[in-house]
Amino acid sequence: MQRPTGPPPRFASFREFYPYYLAEHSNRTSRRLHVIGTLLAVAIAAGALLASRWAWLLAVPLAGYLPAWVGHFFFEGNSPATFRHPLYSLRGDFSMLAEVITGRMRW
Repeated sequence: MQRPTGPPPRFASFREFYPYYLAEHSNRTSRRLHVIGTLLAVAIAAGALLASRWAWLLAVPLAGYLPAWVGHFFFEGNSPATFRHPLYSLRGDFSMLAEVITGRMRW
């Protein structure tokens, strides 16, 4: 696993952050795991809301993060940006999902 050599980078905007996010997700298997985790989290959240099963919402973070973290630790060899930039990383997950769905990013 890669270890950071200095302080984590700082970003003034998501636009500035997103290229860093993409560089941290260069492994295709890791990207696939991120997309699967994001889709699972959305599906569970939607199911919980539609079925009024509020306890299901507890599974949303696990469904979203577990596949992504497997991707980072076993395929990327880096630590998730979520630890350093949680909101930008969450937005990055959805941006990457949108790029995969629209065909702008290779699945």
